Amino acid sequence: MRAIFLAVAVSFLIASSAAADSTNARVAFLSADAPTAETIGWFDAFTQELRRHGWEAGRNLVIESRRVPGPYDQLTVAATELVQLKVDVIVTDSTPAARAALNATHAIPIVMALAGDPVGTGLVTNLAHPGGNITGFTTLNLESSGKRLELLKEVKARISRVAVLQNPTNSTSPSMLKETEAAATRLGIRLQSLEIRSPADLVGAFQAASREKAAALVGLPDNLLASQHRPIRDFAVKNRLLEISWSSEWVEAGSLMSYGANMPDLYRRTATVVEKILKGAKPADLPVEQPTKFELVINLKTAKQIGLTIPPNVLARADRVIR
Repeated sequence: MRAIFLAVAVSFLIASSAAADSTNARVAFLSADAPTAETIGWFDAFTQELRRHGWEAGRNLVIESRRVPGPYDQLTVAATELVQLKVDVIVTDSTPAARAALNATHAIPIVMALAGDPVGTGLVTNLAHPGGNITGFTTLNLESSGKRLELLKEVKARISRVAVLQNPTNSTSPSMLKETEAAATRLGIRLQSLEIRSPADLVGAFQAASREKAAALVGLPDNLLASQHRPIRDFAVKNRLLEISWSSEWVEAGSLMSYGANMPDLYRRTATVVEKILKGAKPADLPVEQPTKFELVINLKTAKQIGLTIPPNVLARADRVIR
């Protein structure tokens, strides 16, 4: 088991455990994603906000971080190890990570920095009164799934066929797909659902999208898909397809558009919840909060590559434009 864990986890310790004593707070971070420049930036926003509240690694704080970019079931190994370390709080970056943490402990407080549909996936009873030992933030990915399809239609009104990439092993995918299907019906778009359980599935999915003459690609939020955003982008650009995702990192790497919650803001707010718990608050008494900032990011260089002109009214609403 140790060999497997070392193969799939990127583990590092911020502040030496040997230097830690009983006055240190111990915060764990459990991630289902490999570190990238963007996700490291999100984590930096979290630690900077903790520092603003007086918690600083090396002084009165130890952060145990585990990143497990492999299959979701490997998160169980990392979550169990963090529980054995007797940390004070576990912070998670996704629904699979939150599920792994909750399966590992019902005693240690858990704070979800990002969760697509915490009620629908059974992580909490309801947003106002989460119950148990878990609280945090929803990304509203369920609600914004339809919005992404609407944006595609605004960019190209004649679009009629859209391929949706989704990981069925992600517990939020069915509800996000349902919302996307509802939006498609309303907009007169025919959806093609393509299941991606591993990177090897991309080849067959791309072939299926080509056979059905899809004009656009939509990726449903998922860590596996996030790790494959470059081949997805390459396929979309090569075949002159519109593409929209939930992450600005995709757009910075050459994808066309993204729309979703502002992640650094959610991580900063997560630090505020962790601060409350370290001072004695119970997760059950802290409501699950929603994003207050969303961002639309557009890559005009990619638009030019695929022969697309972004309508001025859409461009004017963009929070960031890559030229």
